[in-house]
Amino acid sequence: MLSEQRFQRILQILRQQEVVSVSELAQMLQTSESTVRRDIAVLDQQGRAKRVYGGVAAVREVVQTAEADIDTKSVLHVPEKQQIARYAAGTIHDDDFVYIDAGTTTLAMIDYITASKAVYVTNGIAHAKQLLRKGFTAYVTGGQLRLVTEAIVGAESVASIQKYNFTKCYMGTNGIDIQRGFTTPDIDEALIKSEAIKRSYVSFVLADHSKFKQVSSVSFGSLDNSCVITDRLPDPVFAQHTVIKEVGLQ
Repeated sequence: MLSEQRFQRILQILRQQEVVSVSELAQMLQTSESTVRRDIAVLDQQGRAKRVYGGVAAVREVVQTAEADIDTKSVLHVPEKQQIARYAAGTIHDDDFVYIDAGTTTLAMIDYITASKAVYVTNGIAHAKQLLRKGFTAYVTGGQLRLVTEAIVGAESVASIQKYNFTKCYMGTNGIDIQRGFTTPDIDEALIKSEAIKRSYVSFVLADHSKFKQVSSVSFGSLDNSCVITDRLPDPVFAQHTVIKEVGLQ
């Protein structure tokens, strides 16, 4: 039995038993206890199961269904967001056609953008104002305004970007999980995030280290379809699933 097959079998057993010992797993899988311990260590590192004394326990995922407002989020992890924002801004060039998602880290990015000849599209109210203040060419999507994030969302917002072909997009996220991908609590925000990624040649997700191993209600993209720009990677296993750029101070 291959290692991934054993992993899946262990997870299947945990869905039925919650907790199982190393010796029990060795019998069920017809393999050695040392092999089982190695498998448990890998699953624990990946966040798919929890290693406990003498065995392994199922991970009961906590799904975030609520979202803090933009004022609350704007004061969280500020130094990390600035590091991420500075690096992300440097990847934009004058010949780019750019989509910028609503969010506090993407908003911080605008202060560092120097590509004045690029064209920008955004669904963030504050983002559009900041782009205009810098003298950039900026467009906003149509749709309904969501107050908690000050983002323009909904079916009209999605439809308004379907005619565009972006060279790059810069996305915010509430959670990054190996199995669930990039997630957000709001269905409407997920729809426009997903569409923007689909319409972009290259997509970047801007996320500080606190977003890893977090899951919100709605997935808007798998890990392998975007590059993650972060201050630091809390678990190296994520780098096996997508391109990760760590930009924090060493």
